[in-house]
Amino acid sequence: MENEIKIPLLNPEQIRVLGALMEKAKTTPDYYPMTMNGLVSACNQKTSRKPVVNYDEETIGAALNSLKIAGLISTATGGSSRATKYKHNFAIVYPILPSEVAVMCLLFLRGPQTPGEINTNSGRLYEFETLEEVNQTLEKLAGEGYLKQLPKRPGQKEQRYMHLFSGDVEFAEDDFGNDEMPAKANSALEERVVKLEAELAELKESFEKLMKELY
Repeated sequence: MENEIKIPLLNPEQIRVLGALMEKAKTTPDYYPMTMNGLVSACNQKTSRKPVVNYDEETIGAALNSLKIAGLISTATGGSSRATKYKHNFAIVYPILPSEVAVMCLLFLRGPQTPGEINTNSGRLYEFETLEEVNQTLEKLAGEGYLKQLPKRPGQKEQRYMHLFSGDVEFAEDDFGNDEMPAKANSALEERVVKLEAELAELKESFEKLMKELY
């Protein structure tokens, strides 16, 4: 990865605030840059978010201050409103395309995603022409160190991708769901064995009773 970039280690609050600004810049441009009130609502949305959170202004303010120090957001003033407004500088700090900003935004707000999920969920941020274009974008971002591919989940054909702005990971928490399937299979097998043993015992008893009657 000779083109790999250096990225900061951000906490969940910073990731959510940054992702919300990246999203609203595209989906609600008339209300962007965003006020604190707008940003609180955007961070705490109950849709298109994983996990759903309930951050207060103090929490979001702390995230904004640290993101501003890192150069990832800036403030905007002027116009008819005196309220401080906020905008992201993600595409300024990192030399990435609008399609790549959309992918990173989805990973920030929704957690690990498959190429198919990104293709489905990206419509308001960027309109990918094909699934292949999504895959190419993911491969490019992975090669530059923005994200990585995760192991497949049980029963899932596509592999998921996760951003690396919260540090490197070997597995996401729900990837350990693999252990659940053998447990269920073993339980079903045990039930079947118990049932067969009961049936065998019943047949043996019937056989012995029949032999006694014959002799």
